[in-house]
Amino acid sequence: MPYLSGRHAASLSGTCLKRPPAFSAVHTASIYLGVVKEAVHRLKYRNQLTLANPLGQFLGQTVIQDGGAFFPHCILPVPLHPRRLRQRGDNQALEIARPVARRLEVPLDTRLLQRIRQTPPQQGLPAAARRSNLRNAFALASSAADLRILLVDDVMTSGETVRECCRTLLAGGAEEVQVAVFGRA
Repeated sequence: MPYLSGRHAASLSGTCLKRPPAFSAVHTASIYLGVVKEAVHRLKYRNQLTLANPLGQFLGQTVIQDGGAFFPHCILPVPLHPRRLRQRGDNQALEIARPVARRLEVPLDTRLLQRIRQTPPQQGLPAAARRSNLRNAFALASSAADLRILLVDDVMTSGETVRECCRTLLAGGAEEVQVAVFGRA
């Protein structure tokens, strides 16, 4: 059974209890409300990249404070589809993952996990639509055999994006995948 960690991880959601996720843990820096939500929106939709470093540093510190025996081989940001990346200009997950990787002194890998299918944004979709929207949206560029991976994203709402990424990584041979998100809705 996966666990949630961090100061703001109260319990497993109903979805996780019904359908256990592929990841073994979630490290959460903050609840996705107020100034946290505003900061993530500014990074994500207004390209205010100066916010990425403090958000990533704080998330990296959260992972360190959570402790445990998990030592990842690499840090993976949740990838954007190339068209979405061109539209936005930046991948907010990558921008947050950079300082996490520096803080943990673990290599950042931006090539292993690829988004191969463009999908509508998850925001605003009902739960069932979120699941089907992401089915087979990710693929591996090479083997993930025996890797322990820390997957980084900006926000986790329903968990469907990280769930599908983890499913792909584990099907590719990853030993374990944990997730680190700055905000948890």
